Amino acid sequence: MKYRLRPTHTQEKALEQSLEACRWVYNRTLEVRKQAWEEEQRSVSYFATKRLSPPWKAAHPFLDAAHSQVLQNVTERVDLAFKAFFRRCKAGAEPGYPRFRGRGRYDSMTFPQYGNGCQLVDGVLKLSKIGAVRTVQHRPLEGTPKTCTVRRSSTGKWYATIVCEVDAQPLPTIGDSVGLDVGLTSFATLSTGEQMPCPKFLRTDEKALKRTQRKLSATAQGTPERTQRRKVVARVHERIAHRRSNFAHQESRRLVNRFDVLVVEDLSVNQMVHNHCLAKSIQDAAWSQFIAHLAYKAAYAGRQYVAVNPAYTSQDCSQCGHRQKKTLAERIHHCVCCGLTLDRDHNAALNIKRLRLQSLGLVPRSPSTCAWE
Repeated sequence: MKYRLRPTHTQEKALEQSLEACRWVYNRTLEVRKQAWEEEQRSVSYFATKRLSPPWKAAHPFLDAAHSQVLQNVTERVDLAFKAFFRRCKAGAEPGYPRFRGRGRYDSMTFPQYGNGCQLVDGVLKLSKIGAVRTVQHRPLEGTPKTCTVRRSSTGKWYATIVCEVDAQPLPTIGDSVGLDVGLTSFATLSTGEQMPCPKFLRTDEKALKRTQRKLSATAQGTPERTQRRKVVARVHERIAHRRSNFAHQESRRLVNRFDVLVVEDLSVNQMVHNHCLAKSIQDAAWSQFIAHLAYKAAYAGRQYVAVNPAYTSQDCSQCGHRQKKTLAERIHHCVCCGLTLDRDHNAALNIKRLRLQSLGLVPRSPSTCAWE
């Protein structure tokens, strides 16, 4: 559950002080681990850095601005950053060594135990060291609350995300399944033939974004005016992100309500954006966000979510299985073997749905009059 916070000026100042205390602990923990390795070739464990918090708090009174468990969670974040670094090294990817955080570059803090330092009561979030902060509680908490993370957005707004453990609430069985083929001309095409229009939120606000960015670049570094214009640019980005997220939530909910089985492509979006001609459009479409929403909503509603291999789904004929290569510019599928003619994305959606049925043995591997090539 994510709630917007409405802190007073005093509470906002206390939140800023808590974040600064967390930032100091983060940098100090990173320094200890980095220095131990460079000077002694010694690795410092998470538990060793966790035991450093009490002496740090005794020597630096400003650390009292943050709850004790919040500071311990900071050392855990450093440990997770190092684990991710070593994992990338082992995988041969770009390592990305953990970096120190500058002022204003640490934006969130986590209370690892809900009820110990944080609690939501009657629309008020009670935070240790902060006070009772008013919230915009659009819906009540569900299930068992576990953790609470308070975050400052790039536009200076405050949000609280409370993670809850909830039981699935299955929807009534409908007895229908659907295949989805995502794209750029239309956001997604269903195996039923329906098409979801692509909203292109970034493209819509691109002129406003360019205008605000030009004004930002024209101001001098370190001036109050530049700080204000930076927030204007961040606000445009925030508006685009909110619209995109709202679209993904609404469309994924409609699909989960309509179908029992949802079959999508298992896309590697990180590799697809290497195509510089399509990278901006692919990132604007945010397929990964939509699929993530679809997956968790399906699990919560007792629906079946399946990701299949997308190989050749656009080239194979959904009626006879004949494989015919196409360029991206060819938007109509015309099979030279069986004569089937339909939209390219609709044909791909039918293939995606059939792949799931084939895995269950409900349809033959070849659909039939033409042999697979």
